[in-house]
Amino acid sequence: MKPFVLKPCGRLKGRVFPLGDKSISHRAVICCALSPAKTVIRNFPFNQDCLSTVRAFKNLGVRIDVVGGIKALAGTLAIYGRGIFGLSKPGVPIMAGDSGTTYRILLGVLAGQKFTTRLLAGKGLSRRPMARVTGPLRRMGAEIEATTKRRRKEIEEYPPVQIQGRPLRGMTYRIPVASAQVKSALLYAGLYATGCMRLIEPIKTRDHTERMLKLFKADIRTHGNQVVLRGRKELVSPAAFYIPGDISSAAFFIVMAAILPGSEIVVHKVSLNPSRMGVVRVLRRMRGRIRIKNQGVINGAEPQGDIHVQSSRLQGTTVEKEEIPALIDELPVLMVAACYAQGRTIFQGVGELRVKETDRIRSMSENLSKMGASITVLTRKRREDIVIEGGRQLWGARVKSFSDHRTAMSLIAAGIAAKGTTTLDDISCISKSFPHFINILNSLVK
Repeated sequence: MKPFVLKPCGRLKGRVFPLGDKSISHRAVICCALSPAKTVIRNFPFNQDCLSTVRAFKNLGVRIDVVGGIKALAGTLAIYGRGIFGLSKPGVPIMAGDSGTTYRILLGVLAGQKFTTRLLAGKGLSRRPMARVTGPLRRMGAEIEATTKRRRKEIEEYPPVQIQGRPLRGMTYRIPVASAQVKSALLYAGLYATGCMRLIEPIKTRDHTERMLKLFKADIRTHGNQVVLRGRKELVSPAAFYIPGDISSAAFFIVMAAILPGSEIVVHKVSLNPSRMGVVRVLRRMRGRIRIKNQGVINGAEPQGDIHVQSSRLQGTTVEKEEIPALIDELPVLMVAACYAQGRTIFQGVGELRVKETDRIRSMSENLSKMGASITVLTRKRREDIVIEGGRQLWGARVKSFSDHRTAMSLIAAGIAAKGTTTLDDISCISKSFPHFINILNSLVK
């Protein structure tokens, strides 16, 4: 583990072509594997998380070929699907690594199988709660054994999980937390269920699963915060599709360009899914100079386009609780933006940051405080808010990634805009989602 040393940089100039969107890529592999045909996926990102999903379905008997090899950072997959009832019992436990999306959504798929599977996780993911998924799956009829621990005043479940697939029943379920992973796991379980699966979200979350299932001709309808699915119907492959660029990865460069004077970048062919555009909406509200160009819909499912960003005089704002699901992954780097904005920024209802790859409230508040930021975490009746008084100069410091990819990249964004040298303990975790992040950054620094 070699420390990474950061010096202040002048400005960013150039073009960014982000790898395929991580959230879309996971769901693409799953739908391709569950359709009884060959499907080709282009611009698939070869990061650790997405490759965990690929390996999982290989273990379940699905043939997946990497066209041209895996040495590149992104490429083409050919997936020979087995149909929703064609998966095979794995000969060994399935390891999901530290990919929460792989683990939680796979639980939904495995719940409807005719065999038993043991699902393992890496060190970080083994600390993340799973009862939000295992609980409703049991209500549908699945038989699940999980590791239990007391968390605060409640009993929580964690990996490893053993799941015995059973005949599943559709149900009406109000999801208690705003989580696209929970929604997606239950929708994939709904493919195997008799009757109607009706999910009601407290706040609408990213809708990549709904869009992907519609593309694969599932019997699915959406209305506001409700999703209705009728299962036990084979999916129909579109034969081929392209993964647009990852807006969560692009967000780090968007923020850096906004806070560094004289900067100007264009992020090309990036996802413009409305349920993922929260980071752009907030930065525009902060008076960020951001324009969207070349908008279009790719594959008939996902919108994409180019994002043009210029350096900006950011102003503080209030990010309300209802906005959080649309920018949960971008909150760490938005906290950096808030430090460089004039005035106060408030992030309301950010408690879900506690149960990400690390406790991101702690990782970001501790590190940015070391750099001179004014950050306060307020707890009010089970709701946590973050208050940042912006406009202060940040200074280089010795900071820690907490082995979390988004914390690490956010601290790099803070460090290149700070005065003095910043030393980050470890950046190897960045390969979880964005293995060529440093190379792109170096190409933009002027």
